[in-house]
Amino acid sequence: MNLSAKSLRSDVLALPIFKQEESSLPPENENKILPFQYVLCAATSPAVKLHDETLTYLNQGQSYEIRMLDNRKIGELPEINGKLVKSIFRVVFHDRRLQYTEHQQLEGWRWNRPGDRILDIDIPMSVGIIDPRANPTQLNTVEFLWDPSKRTSVFIQVHCISTEFTMRKHGGEKGVPFRVQIDTFKENENGEYTEHLHSASCQIKVFKPKGADRKQKTDREKMEKRTPHEKEKYQPSYETTILTECSPWPEITYVNNAPSPGFNSSHSSFSIGEGNGSPNHQPEPPPPIADNLLPTSTPQEAQQWLHRNRFSTFSRLFRNFSGADLLKLTREDVIQICGPADGIRLFNALKGRMVRPRLTIYVCQESQQLRDLQQKHEDGDAVTSTFFVYHAIYLEELTAVELTEKLAQLFSISSQQISQIYKQGPTGIHVLISDEMIQNFQDESCFVLDTMKAETNDSYHIILK
Repeated sequence: MNLSAKSLRSDVLALPIFKQEESSLPPENENKILPFQYVLCAATSPAVKLHDETLTYLNQGQSYEIRMLDNRKIGELPEINGKLVKSIFRVVFHDRRLQYTEHQQLEGWRWNRPGDRILDIDIPMSVGIIDPRANPTQLNTVEFLWDPSKRTSVFIQVHCISTEFTMRKHGGEKGVPFRVQIDTFKENENGEYTEHLHSASCQIKVFKPKGADRKQKTDREKMEKRTPHEKEKYQPSYETTILTECSPWPEITYVNNAPSPGFNSSHSSFSIGEGNGSPNHQPEPPPPIADNLLPTSTPQEAQQWLHRNRFSTFSRLFRNFSGADLLKLTREDVIQICGPADGIRLFNALKGRMVRPRLTIYVCQESQQLRDLQQKHEDGDAVTSTFFVYHAIYLEELTAVELTEKLAQLFSISSQQISQIYKQGPTGIHVLISDEMIQNFQDESCFVLDTMKAETNDSYHIILK
């Protein structure tokens, strides 16, 4: 086990994204012509030493253009002529320490910024992109299709800032650098975008609005104060940032098994991963009306409950939560973790809350037995306890037509057989029921129903007393 773990660690460290000190290309690749070139339209910092990777400052939430250029020689990659390719954009950590804990870092950011994304595409400003997508479970990733033969520019927005991931001890610490990485793929024989063509990335730091401009100005002023000999040790500031070739993102293998919706799947929603159910059970049927999570549910049973109730997006986040753990979450906790829309839905599902009707009334059908009982009471005779059954009627539209239909169901007759509905008012008058009157009923009011034969055949008047 120790050997395999060590081997895995060495494989991970071998990836170029984990070796930022080797940012330049190997000598044999220096003259290599790459099929594509990506240009970030933002100036590089002048305070970067020669042979170090460039560093570019961005403002939080500001739209920055990345030009997607076709750099192929004549006759190179003819199989993509006239066809689309797919590019996946990511904002990831540059520092090795944060790369090891990326999932925890991103979940912590999600907790503090519910409903926000780390990376977005400014679609109105972008040119030539087709079917842009943003997976709600991957806050730092976007993707789209594009035609290399046509002008393509995508405008991206980064919403996290570098200091949000700094180990805060006494304040004033420097923000951590990020990487913008682009992976591009072509179609395979099955029409899936899984065949890797090219990957490139650059180093960035993100500041609060206008902070990047101030930082760029500060770096420029510092360089102006240096002697000519010292300036020779630093590279100049370039107006744009060229993304340099790198290895494909390690998670790129997921593309084969979990295609992005809209590109090679007929489903519009993200598929649920395998292995959610117990090995001894068949796939779960559609969820029943009442599917309450129990405090005694194990973490595995809690995962199954989340999938059955359409919360698979958050199954990884709650993978170690038992039923009791989930039920202890407050409404504020769930909204902060899942965002307002899904948070409210999940909280209501956890508490087993049914949607309440707008109005509930209770009705009891008047009978001769009830009349006899009232007569005995008026005559002063002893009244034995009698059990009367009331029926609940739930109203949503609060209209006379809806009440007529519900009473017809109660009496097992057609709604056409109910001529009018009255409410007994002061001094025994009969007031015709209207929509406005129903809307002013007090919730959970109790009524005794009396029926009168209407003038027409097979028709009744109903009186609410």
